[in-house]
Amino acid sequence: MGFAVMTMTESAANRVKAIVGNSGPDAKGVRVGIKKGGCAGMEYTVDLVTEPNLKDDLIEHAGAKVWIEPSAVLYLLGTQMDFETGKMRSGFTFVNPNQTSACGCGESVELKPADLAALAKEREAQAHAG
Repeated sequence: MGFAVMTMTESAANRVKAIVGNSGPDAKGVRVGIKKGGCAGMEYTVDLVTEPNLKDDLIEHAGAKVWIEPSAVLYLLGTQMDFETGKMRSGFTFVNPNQTSACGCGESVELKPADLAALAKEREAQAHAG
């Protein structure tokens, strides 16, 4: 079994499917990426996908498709994508083990690339434990 770059909750999958369902016949899913911006240095991006990029990683859950930009993969390894609805805002949220800090308003984050050696050791330990 391959290593999934990211996972998504039922809530996130349902929201992705709703976006695709409301976006016309060409919509296939969403693409997640990272861009420089905000007071903490980086922001998550979520864009509609009508034409998948073959270089993107694809994750699927409950019929929802999310592509991940190659430039964002190292920053998103181990991340869980969720969708939350609150009193003031609703949107996708990301529980990211590579996040080192976030701005006060939660719109931008500081991320470090994932430590691939540590991930490989953790995965090997899990394989031997199971």
